[in-house]
Amino acid sequence: MTAEIAATGKLRADRQRPDAETKPKKRRSDRARAEARLGWMLAGPAFGIMLLVTLYPIVQALWDSLFSLRLTAPGDREFIWFRNYAVILGDPAFWQSMGVTLFITVVTVLLELIIGFGFALVMHRAIKKLRGFARTAILVPYGIITVVSAFAFFYAFDINSGGYVNNWLSWIPGFDENLNWFASQSTSLTVIILSEVWKTTPFISLLLLSGLAQVPGDLEEAAKVDGATGWEVLRRVILPNMKAAIMVAVLFRTLEAFRIFDNIFIMTAGANNTEALSLLAYNTSIGRLEIGLGSAISVLLFLSVLVIAGIFIKGFRVDLSAGRNS
Repeated sequence: MTAEIAATGKLRADRQRPDAETKPKKRRSDRARAEARLGWMLAGPAFGIMLLVTLYPIVQALWDSLFSLRLTAPGDREFIWFRNYAVILGDPAFWQSMGVTLFITVVTVLLELIIGFGFALVMHRAIKKLRGFARTAILVPYGIITVVSAFAFFYAFDINSGGYVNNWLSWIPGFDENLNWFASQSTSLTVIILSEVWKTTPFISLLLLSGLAQVPGDLEEAAKVDGATGWEVLRRVILPNMKAAIMVAVLFRTLEAFRIFDNIFIMTAGANNTEALSLLAYNTSIGRLEIGLGSAISVLLFLSVLVIAGIFIKGFRVDLSAGRNS
């Protein structure tokens, strides 16, 4: 009987006692709240202006996508709900453009990540006296306007405009000096991707350079002392500590590459099945004067960008504020 009373009392005590394994919710410190207020004070005005500038076009495009609207007859608009989206999603041209956009995005971002990381390593390991010169030199392509660089690549590869690339590559066995780069989809996309990689790799390299600066040097030295090879140091020490920088670089470039327009418009204008989603929206709205359908494509493009951003943020699972209060 005594044992039963003791067990009952212990059970009640366990029920009243808070679960030791339950972790209390972390409360934000005064420093964290002060940093948040300062952040909003500094970024708030710019964020508000950007919101005002971008919110109206987004809402207007969403509204126009619900109408059957042609630019030649703006007064004959008819509210058709989501019929434009059904037409777009059932059009093979939309999915063709989606495939081209995804292909360009994946290839360009992958190449830029690899090449940019190599440049970042060189600049990070470079002699201090040459570090500033290296950073300035690598920024030259990124400082050129996209339209200018697109025209430069077009005239360099177009044999009808005196392109000189074929002469440079004539030493390669089996290479055709009369190759027309803009006569097929594969070669056209090759030039488009090369122009994108050449211009925007500096952006990736600078972001990755900032990530390399955050890698603790003592961890690298400890790994080398333990006998780790260069590849093991890279895979187990450097890359894990650069996860946040890699996520930001890949996210920003993916969102920008997914909206590619200038290079394709100047080089091929969408010929040879090189039409991306942005160009499809432009050709539908401006070329065919179908404002409703073009707005629907723009809204779908915007939603695709949001989905990509969400996938990257959830996939990387990086806490960008980690260590803020340390």
